[in-house]
Amino acid sequence: QPAYRKRASVNQMREIIRAILEEQLSGQTYSGDVATAQTKKISDEIKDRLKTMSLDRYKYVVQVIIGEQRGEGVRMGCRCFWDADTDACASESFINDHIFCVATAYGIYHY
Repeated sequence: QPAYRKRASVNQMREIIRAILEEQLSGQTYSGDVATAQTKKISDEIKDRLKTMSLDRYKYVVQVIIGEQRGEGVRMGCRCFWDADTDACASESFINDHIFCVATAYGIYHY
């Protein structure tokens, strides 16, 4: 198992996700034509920045959803089988007048 200081921090993961969503989406409007490319770009950036935490043996899975803000509800669900002592999950959302975005990152320790 990883040492205490070498475990994935949910708070640190959330801060990384929040910062990237703000950087990439502030002032943006929704366009279905660019949403696919945007989700890939944001996912890659979150994953790359999570890797800079330099946590040995951690693998990351990142999911990003972008949609048009119309005041409708969205429900998301997830089930995972993992080690609660070492693995972590962090999620953040971004909403403005035109778009919504939900980004979730999973940090999984590989034994």
